[in-house]
Amino acid sequence: MEVSDWLLVSAERENSHTVIDAVRGDGTAWSAGNQVRALVHGRDYFAELHERICALGPGDRFYFADWQGDPDQQLTDDPASTLDNVLVDAVRRGVDVRGLLWRSHWHRLGFSAHRHRQLGDAIGAAGGQCLRDMRVRTRGAHHQKFVVIRHAGDPDRDVAYVGGIDLCHGRRDDAKHQGDGQPVEMASAYGPTPAWHDVQVAIHGPAVHDVETTFRERWEDSTPLTLNPGRLLSSVVHREDLSPEPLGEQAPPPPVRAGSHEIVQIVRTFPAIYPKSYDFAPEGERSVMLGNTKAIAQAERLVYVEDQYLWSEEVGEHFAGALRRNPDLRLVVVLPMVPDREGAAVEVPQLYGRALAMRTIIEAGGDRVAFFGLTNEAGLPVYVHAKTCIIDHRWASVGSDNLNRRSWTSDSEIACTVVDDRGDVGDAAPADSFPRALLRTLVAEHLGCDPDEVPEDPHELFDAMVSTADALDAWYAAGTRPTGVRGRLADRRPRRPVPVPRSLSGRLPGHARRRLRVLARADAFAAAEHGALRPTGRLRRLSTPQLTPTQMLWAPRLYDLLFDPNGAPRPGEDHRP
Repeated sequence: MEVSDWLLVSAERENSHTVIDAVRGDGTAWSAGNQVRALVHGRDYFAELHERICALGPGDRFYFADWQGDPDQQLTDDPASTLDNVLVDAVRRGVDVRGLLWRSHWHRLGFSAHRHRQLGDAIGAAGGQCLRDMRVRTRGAHHQKFVVIRHAGDPDRDVAYVGGIDLCHGRRDDAKHQGDGQPVEMASAYGPTPAWHDVQVAIHGPAVHDVETTFRERWEDSTPLTLNPGRLLSSVVHREDLSPEPLGEQAPPPPVRAGSHEIVQIVRTFPAIYPKSYDFAPEGERSVMLGNTKAIAQAERLVYVEDQYLWSEEVGEHFAGALRRNPDLRLVVVLPMVPDREGAAVEVPQLYGRALAMRTIIEAGGDRVAFFGLTNEAGLPVYVHAKTCIIDHRWASVGSDNLNRRSWTSDSEIACTVVDDRGDVGDAAPADSFPRALLRTLVAEHLGCDPDEVPEDPHELFDAMVSTADALDAWYAAGTRPTGVRGRLADRRPRRPVPVPRSLSGRLPGHARRRLRVLARADAFAAAEHGALRPTGRLRRLSTPQLTPTQMLWAPRLYDLLFDPNGAPRPGEDHRP
């Protein structure tokens, strides 16, 4: 088995206009000799980012793209470490700071267009440039979240960050999952400071050049930042900067990292947009979807997924096909227990999209499939915002892309996919390979154990996660410590008793109460007033959402129109501008 069995070759991007692979000149669409590190949780990512920005000097470059960037978001506990302060100080030291933020929809609908303008104004006044980019499809978004840092005199220090963590409120949580001190407003089930689970990767080595090329292609594109007459008028009235200044010549790729074994491929989603599409992707690019499809075809024993959304029959079939092809395959999916917003018009379409995918997957895999949510030690749900997939310890993807049609066809996205270069790709992965280490790290947190206690065998790992979730569900349901639970982790003693909160169900709409019936059972446990210790772990089982006949009359239409639009070209459709 070759690397090309797992990763796309350049032609398989199906975008001949991009120059992301041109630096290699041989049709290779990946680079070897990289070092990739996972930064699980926003607190660690923000702290490292703060340290690296503060170390930048004259001639260094800091490029970033984001779905949301809050100027007052603290990167550390220091109140002065806000994103705007840190970046403005960097500009004043001679750092070339450039940013691309999604312009977003009207702020009165809960979006951040005005805050993005504030951040851009602050950086621009200091001498950098941070622009609002609305080159998207109708109802689409720029969803990429990445940072590129290049050093003028020391390319060994160059680094790129790619993943699901925005530079904004709510993300600076840690493994305790007590939330960010600057929280975002979410469904009341999450409490006043919603717990947040997310993943970013730090890339060192030649692949930094590919992430930078992604930024440059957007920055240097000739399509105006907005073609909407109303938004254009607003920008002119507010004297908003709409003209990207030249970036200067791109430096060669950073050198290969000594002793590193990560082969990295950067994949993206760009839609075809009208009336003028991107110069670098006039018919769009769907290498995120194509790369995932190629990798899942190699799955043999375990596919592990963490995702904010799992929507659509198309995504369901993506995994169902692998399950049907291989009866030895197991699938683990970790999702949010509760949608991020309340109200039937927001929640029900999300549940509909999830039901489409889950039904398709379960029909194919049966009990070889397990869906989980996460709770913190207070019993509150943890919002899973990560976009991560690991296949057989061999292939891993961390990016901004969710498992839905929107991320695969309609929004701009970016992901870092990684395989190890040691041994034959079909052999067992080395114990310290990135995909294997990432899997251990994530599962250990969810099981409540040390990483070296996570089972190495994929099927034992699957069973351990099922047992942990069943134990915690039984504890909430019955108020007694369950017995006879499978898995070697089931007998671990919890570190301390944890108080059970009052039921969240009374603050939720009726359809949400039915979907959250497991959490509602916490009331019965609290009423029992017994002293049973909480089982270790944070996993809760998730079942397929059930919608009423009335909800089915309108939810599919709203889902298709607003929540998960399909930007894939229709047969015979011409996307050329």
